[in-house]
Amino acid sequence: MQKILVIDDEEANVRVLTLSLKLDGYEVAGALSGEEGLEKYETFSPQIVLTDIKMPGMDGLTVLKKIKAMNPDTEVIIITGHGDIDSAIEALQYGASDFINKPVKDEALSVALRRANEKLAIREQLRAYTHDLENMVMIATEEVKRKSNFQEQLITSSNDGIVATDDEFKVVIFNPSAERIMGYGRLEVVREMDIRDLLSPEILKLLEPDTGGGKMKEDLPWTETVLRSKTGEAIPVRFSWRILMEKGQVMGSVAFFHDLREIKRLERELVHSERLAAIGQTVAGMAHCIKNILHGFKGGSYLVDLGLDKNDNEKLKSGWTMIQRAIGRTSDLVMDLLTYSKERDPEYVKCAPNEIAEEVCEFIKDFAAENGITLVKDFDGSIGEVVMDQRILHRCLLNLMTNAVDACLFDENTEKSFQVRLGTRLERGNRIRFEVEDNGCGMDDDVRRQLFTSFFSTKGPKGTGLGLLVTHKLVKEHGGDISFSTQPGKGTIFTLSIPFKDTLEDAADE
Repeated sequence: MQKILVIDDEEANVRVLTLSLKLDGYEVAGALSGEEGLEKYETFSPQIVLTDIKMPGMDGLTVLKKIKAMNPDTEVIIITGHGDIDSAIEALQYGASDFINKPVKDEALSVALRRANEKLAIREQLRAYTHDLENMVMIATEEVKRKSNFQEQLITSSNDGIVATDDEFKVVIFNPSAERIMGYGRLEVVREMDIRDLLSPEILKLLEPDTGGGKMKEDLPWTETVLRSKTGEAIPVRFSWRILMEKGQVMGSVAFFHDLREIKRLERELVHSERLAAIGQTVAGMAHCIKNILHGFKGGSYLVDLGLDKNDNEKLKSGWTMIQRAIGRTSDLVMDLLTYSKERDPEYVKCAPNEIAEEVCEFIKDFAAENGITLVKDFDGSIGEVVMDQRILHRCLLNLMTNAVDACLFDENTEKSFQVRLGTRLERGNRIRFEVEDNGCGMDDDVRRQLFTSFFSTKGPKGTGLGLLVTHKLVKEHGGDISFSTQPGKGTIFTLSIPFKDTLEDAADE
């Protein structure tokens, strides 16, 4: 029940207003002076006070001021005489909710009370709304803190290095994994360094936009590259990059680094294990290869003995030719086995890839011509002198070109005009693509599946099955890739993509 305090020095007025208000459902207390009214206000705690403005001792204006000082939310209605309009206006300025004239009429009192109740209701709604709003803000703040803490823990515990920047590429986030990978401490980097000072030249080159202009790409998907640590160590990483935008404006950027050192080490161990396993298979396979070679030695030595016995120079020449061929095959077999079983780092030198391709073509030119096979040279003139392992390149191209010529010889369609093409192309990212293409017999599905397995050969006794295996190994050791496409009866294309360095210093840093 709502409480109202009536203060008036005329007892009749207090009694009439008290009775009227009680009939309207209010809980009412009365006081006959300002002092008494303040005492009852403290004990009664009414929501609304009706006070006469003209009273002996403490007047209504003073009562208003003291009540507002104790509780600004109390609504005070001033009762005035006809000549007190100025005092009534002053009362409104001090926070009175309304004023009514004497004699007090029920209609005027009802309107004044309704206004006071409306203000009380609005104030209560505002208080409830403010309380709810404060709770909502508190809940939202806690949620933001929770999410922020979760994200911070996520970033901190990530095994990937995470580096985030502001819109000027100043580092603002540098997680522990980034510290571990790059060798910098967080305090050295955050708010102190530009991310571009942390990225290696290899990564910065990847971030160059196709259009130029000195900016950086907005997005770079996961790419395998090299990061330089604080000590200068070349660290293999998978790198991803994104510039963060909001309404067309750069808000910052984020870079991710996945350390590949352990993976690379395990890959090397796996390759080494596979190679050791293959050596076990090699022991069995060698028996067959050496047996075929021994047939050549036996046949040659028989002809040499026969030529010596009968003084027949032709048989001597034929026998010696067979022995030389067997010696060559033995040498090739031993070299292939050594190459396949031994780890080897590339030996970088300055060389001209087109000249090496030319040498390979010259090496097999006569044999190809004798068998009616045309060699096509398709070299990219923009390829100049680069730094790479020329022996690896020569060995791989010679193996593939020899196989291409053999594919033409093994084709049963004798009406073809056979040709073998060796092409070179300069690619982006400091790589050169080599293509060896023939229009020979091609390969079926069964051959394709076994192509890079030990001692598999389609050449019968003429092949050891190690050529492509060695080629694959050498290309991978140089950081390159080998692939092929083939169609039975139409031919095969082998493609090598091999990286190169611009200078010997770049190769030494690797």
